Amino acid sequence: MTAADTRRLKLLSANIQAGSSTRRYSDYVTRSWSHALPAGNKRVSLDSIAKMAGEHDIVGLQEADPGSLRSGFTNQTHYLAEQGGFDYWSHQPNRNVGRVASSANGLLSKLEPVEVSDHALPGRIGGRGVLMARFGDGDEGLVVAVAHLSLGATSRRAQLAFIAELLADHPHAVLMGDFNCVPDRPEMDLLYTRTHLRPPAFCVPTFPSWRPQRAIDHILVSERLEFADARAIPAAFSDHLALAMSIDVPQAALR
Repeated sequence: MTAADTRRLKLLSANIQAGSSTRRYSDYVTRSWSHALPAGNKRVSLDSIAKMAGEHDIVGLQEADPGSLRSGFTNQTHYLAEQGGFDYWSHQPNRNVGRVASSANGLLSKLEPVEVSDHALPGRIGGRGVLMARFGDGDEGLVVAVAHLSLGATSRRAQLAFIAELLADHPHAVLMGDFNCVPDRPEMDLLYTRTHLRPPAFCVPTFPSWRPQRAIDHILVSERLEFADARAIPAAFSDHLALAMSIDVPQAALR
C-alpha cells in the first residue's frame, strides 16, 4: 500500500479529570472540593487541554463534565471542541451525582463521522460506557471507540467482553481510553483473541501524571492499521497523562 492509498491521522486519548488539578497524592484529599465545586482554574486547564487537543485529528476524552455544578454547568466536551477547532463532537454522560458532579466520555473530530453510537457497559456498579464513531462505510470503515473501564477486574472482564463483541467485525478499529489496567492483564486477552485489535508494541506509563509508573491509558489499533510514535503528554493538571499516537488508515476505510 502506497502513501497515496493511506491517510495519516493523529490520535489523542485523555482523562481530563473534569479540569481539576491533582499534582500529588495528597491533593486527592486536600483538593477534594474541586471535584464538586466550580472554583479553581478549571477554565485555564481546559484551555490548555484544548490547545493540545487541537493538534490532533481525533480525540477521545474521559471524565469530561457534561454540564454540572463543578464545571459551572459547562459541557466540557463542547467547550474543548470549540476552543480546539473541531467541527464534530459527541459525548456520552455516564455518571450523575445529583447535578453536582457528572462524568462523560467525549469524542472530538476534524473528520465527519458516518455514525456515532453509545453503549452502557456492564459492571457491578453502573456509570461506565463506550462511545463509538464510524468514519467509513460498512464493517470495513474505520471505527474509533472511547471507553473508561472499571477498577475491578471482574467488572472489567465483563466490559471488555462487551466491547469485543462490538468490535469483532471491524478490521479497521481503534479502542482508546482509561482502561484502569496494564495491557497484559488476563481480561485484556478478550480483545486480542476476539477482535482485530493487537497488544501494544510497548507500554507508555501515564499514571500518576506527576510520577508516571503505570500504563493504564491505551490506544489499541487493529492489525491492518500502521501506527507510530506513541507518547505521553501532560493534560494540564489531570492525574493522568494524555496518550498520543499517529496511525495510517487506508483511504477506502474513510468516508
